Parts: sequence; structure tokens; C-alpha cells
Amino acid sequence: MTIVKRFIAGAVCPRCGEMDKLKAWTEDEVQYRECVACGFTDEMSLTAPPVEEPATRVNQSQPDPKDEIQVVNLMDPKAK
Repeated sequence: MTIVKRFIAGAVCPRCGEMDKLKAWTEDEVQYRECVACGFTDEMSLTAPPVEEPATRVNQSQPDPKDEIQVVNLMDPKAK
């Protein structure tokens, strides 16, 4: 199996600052990048750990007290 290494257009090397010298490729769910000018290499995992959903009013299971039904009695001001 041949690994295809591709240049990243417009990318700047974090070490030497040269533009258009970085190439990138993926192996075993790990993405690699390498600078052909200075030899800088870097890797990052493509699988991220699961992130917990932040608590909001939409995903909470408790009912909002403002949503409760209240009975309203209408009074006739002319009636005594």
C-alpha cells in the first residue's frame, strides 16, 4: 500500500516560517505533516474523545415551574 503525501497550499511551517513547504498524509487514523525545507514533523490523532453536552434549559429533565397551568378567575366589577 502506497501512502500519498500531499502538499498543503498556503500552509506555513511553524518552525521555519516557509510557505508551501508542508506535506500531509494519514496513517492508522493519525494525520502527519512534514516540512520539506527544515524537516519539521508533527502528528495529531483524528479520533477525538467524547465530549459531554453542557447543561442547558433544553436538555434538562426537570419541568420549568413557569410552564405550570394556573387557573384565572374573572370577576365582574358590576356584580355585588
